[in-house]
Amino acid sequence: MISLAEFLNGQQRLIDEALDRFTPPESALPETIHRAMRYSLFAGGKRIRPVLCLQAAASIADDAPGALEAACSLEMIHTYSLIHDDLPALDNDDYRRGKLTNHKVFGDAMAILAGDALFTLAMQTLTRIQGLEPARKLALIEELAFASGTVEGMIGGQVTDIEGERQPPTAELLDRIHRAKTGALLRASVRMGAIAAGGSAPQLDAISRYGEHIGLAFQIVDDILDIEESSAALGKTAGKDVAQGKITFPAVYGLDASRDMAQQHCREAHEALAPFGGRAIRLHEIADLIVQRKS
Repeated sequence: MISLAEFLNGQQRLIDEALDRFTPPESALPETIHRAMRYSLFAGGKRIRPVLCLQAAASIADDAPGALEAACSLEMIHTYSLIHDDLPALDNDDYRRGKLTNHKVFGDAMAILAGDALFTLAMQTLTRIQGLEPARKLALIEELAFASGTVEGMIGGQVTDIEGERQPPTAELLDRIHRAKTGALLRASVRMGAIAAGGSAPQLDAISRYGEHIGLAFQIVDDILDIEESSAALGKTAGKDVAQGKITFPAVYGLDASRDMAQQHCREAHEALAPFGGRAIRLHEIADLIVQRKS
């Protein structure tokens, strides 16, 4: 079996090729918006969410019509959220993935529209899946829309995050922010893979628990890295959580306890994969990678 690094490189190439097919070329009119969309979409992300989607599908079935489209739709939503998150009205960041943020290159108005366009393209990509029965296609659209939305979804988490700035950091508020802001889309990533593969209710329940635990582990590690790593290592401005008075895991629990929590969520993610046996080996490896990463 090839190493995880080699495997992820192959998966990233597969996803990038598909994203290139599904996204209008820079030459398509109006050209500026397509340049802006592609600038951020192909800025060098790790593609964790689409890889999780594909591997969740692979843990259930050898063939999963629509899994690649689902994977790409997740990356479109994630990229749109980053473009908007970096805007002056939100986190006001100059760098993302080691490059100037979208609004620094294309201006605020075009960055807003690029994010909007990527959201729209994500839904369009799901509607165009071939060879998948309408009920399952609708389930994929519903899953992505819910995870992106205001009730227990990404946008709701972002709102709570903004309104929580400078408030006393509490465990309850922290949990509400990150289960929605980061966790919802990571959970949807594995759920959408399972849906595309025709997973049973018990399989969907198990993969959902895996997604919940890696979602929390991912955010805990993000919060730790914001304190411990440099801007160069992160590819974005380090130390912004503290500067903006964000409610983070280290702010609530301290660094050592946060590290322990990340490890505990990783262990529980592994346990959730028990029903899938050896088919989930890559999901096990990705859980470990999420906790061990340095950027």
